[in-house]
Amino acid sequence: MAKQARVVSYLKMIKFSHSLFALPFALSSAVLAAGGLPTPYKLLWITVAMVAARSAAMGMNRVIDRKIDAENPRTKGREIPTGVISPVEAACFAALSCAIFVFSAYMLNPLCLKLSPIAIFVIYLYSYTKRFTWGCHIVLGVAIALAPFGAWIAVRGALSWQAVPLSAAVIFWLAGFDILYALADIEFDRQHGLYSIPQRFGIRTSLNIARVFHMLTWMLLMCCGVVLRLGPVYYIGMAAVACLLIYEHRLVRPGDLSKLDIAFFNMNGYISITVLAFIALDKYFL
Repeated sequence: MAKQARVVSYLKMIKFSHSLFALPFALSSAVLAAGGLPTPYKLLWITVAMVAARSAAMGMNRVIDRKIDAENPRTKGREIPTGVISPVEAACFAALSCAIFVFSAYMLNPLCLKLSPIAIFVIYLYSYTKRFTWGCHIVLGVAIALAPFGAWIAVRGALSWQAVPLSAAVIFWLAGFDILYALADIEFDRQHGLYSIPQRFGIRTSLNIARVFHMLTWMLLMCCGVVLRLGPVYYIGMAAVACLLIYEHRLVRPGDLSKLDIAFFNMNGYISITVLAFIALDKYFL
């Protein structure tokens, strides 16, 4: 039981359930690159690579931000501030996750292996950006967007501009809902000299920026359909995504942030799964 509790603590530390956000986009890109269902081998190592990269990023983020987390009322109950996991243990966990990511890249193809150090640099860079720029949300978006871009390379073994629209959509999608998430820490960030769009521009303007980002997300998803010549089923799915994005923003208002968690977790999980489901329907099942 003690070992199981330890595993659960590590999964909580990296918010493993939030892998649901990015993994469907990586799998969507793999399906598009393959023109159908990729081989089980590719699917396995793409999944392992994505989860390992995210685990490495979250583990190191918790180490880097441990003092900030200890002072923030919202985060002081996390595993490192409470002593459940030590900084050294978290750093070792992040290093192991990094090694698994590089090994997964090796198992996929030579180009994935060559590009893996760049991915590691970007995902670690994010943890420092909120100390000097409110553009940190964009950096996080770029880090997560490496998942679909990398999945395309994993299947095709080469870079391609056709992977850009979906990856760019992920940048603005992630940055948009990360802005919403940052609303919860607006006062803390101001008091401690941390940077974010809410801290810089206030709640109302931040909500408008997030809306613009999500509008760009939807436009880029539509562009993805045009570039890859997807069929009517895909566009039905994009209509559903539009409805989900609109509903997400109706949940969060300048004077009412009580539904922030629903907007952040539930709706964005639904969005990424919807994209995957309709791409799969369009490219494989129909």
